[in-house]
Amino acid sequence: MFRPLELFIGIRYIRAKRRNHFISFISVVSMLGLIIGITALITVISVMNGFDFELRSRILGMVSQASITSVGNSMSNWQQALAIAERNPHVEGAAPYVEREAYLSGNAASQGAIVRGILPDQEPKVADIGSKMIAGNLSALTPGSWGIVLGRDLALTLGVNVGDKLVLTASIGASPIGALPRLRRFTVVGIFEAGMQEYDSGLAIVNMHDAEKLYQMSGPSGIRLKLDDLFVANKVATTLADKLGDAYRVQGWMQQHANFFKAIAMEKIVMFIILSLIVAVAAFNLVSSLVMLVTDKQSDIAILRTLGATPRSIMGVFMIQGMLIGLMGILIGTVCGVALAINVPAIVDGIQNLTGYQFLPESVYYINNVPSKLEWSNVGWITGMAFVFSLLATIYPAWRASRTQPAEALRYE
Repeated sequence: MFRPLELFIGIRYIRAKRRNHFISFISVVSMLGLIIGITALITVISVMNGFDFELRSRILGMVSQASITSVGNSMSNWQQALAIAERNPHVEGAAPYVEREAYLSGNAASQGAIVRGILPDQEPKVADIGSKMIAGNLSALTPGSWGIVLGRDLALTLGVNVGDKLVLTASIGASPIGALPRLRRFTVVGIFEAGMQEYDSGLAIVNMHDAEKLYQMSGPSGIRLKLDDLFVANKVATTLADKLGDAYRVQGWMQQHANFFKAIAMEKIVMFIILSLIVAVAAFNLVSSLVMLVTDKQSDIAILRTLGATPRSIMGVFMIQGMLIGLMGILIGTVCGVALAINVPAIVDGIQNLTGYQFLPESVYYINNVPSKLEWSNVGWITGMAFVFSLLATIYPAWRASRTQPAEALRYE
């Protein structure tokens, strides 16, 4: 005989043609609910992971993963701080920088911006701004050339292009009448597009030595660091702060953009909880279908009890049947969810090409596609959660079946 007996009977009940087709309908609905819920959960979490990855990549492509700054106006002994930072095993690259505010006047308009002074040969160690250039080249920022690289939107606002001149007004020092302005003419040698409005419309890049001369600084504003692991930034910051002393301030990217990434993380958690509830409701639909099945199979249960089946065996029969329905829904839902998550960008592009409607217009959104990043750990958590919900849904109907009394069930047979 097929062993174990509980599995044999459970499979037979699933395959058998039932007299009450409504029970079969409820079982199918329960399975479809699991399939749709798991598919939606995997897809939505993957899309949110994609947006999170895109935003993090764009932000960290322009800013440092960690930075060392001086408590004063500039770092006079920055070479020593750089050497200490580079000895940390998590630091893959380090580069000095100057960062100040300025007022830029172009051909069409004037606008305030952040001016960042960099060393073009050192900048690739900490950021990939060179790959975001859409005109010109970062290497054109040579010392004494007074060249400047602008964000795309900033260049459009100022009405300048590569080769054009603009006037930079910097605030220098202080006097009895206030801060003294200093004007300097720069030549636009490049334009970049980071895909983030904060940088494309408000960042200008110059050579670090030119920035030091312009702002009359004796050294850089700080040192930017690139790490081997994004999520050790706070740990590295704490370690370097202890070694460098109170004269320096060390911050990781999580501290600099904490509110932004906390908001994304909170949104993911809330969406996960909402969709998990949908999966839970679908799983607990198994309760109603199994309760109705137990009622329909009262005489069969009674006969099994008279043949020697124990309450534990009866309970196992219906738990196995419910779990088989749940596992089929989980398996199909996982396959559909993974397939959909992987192909979301292509599907969205196809719908846009077919309908001519742009979901994320480039004129409004900096991320003009729908990204998706499938993480197998998320798939594991989702399928595990659905399995637990399905298991819990079978307990009450199976317990109720095990409490069936043969004499009462067969009284009118």
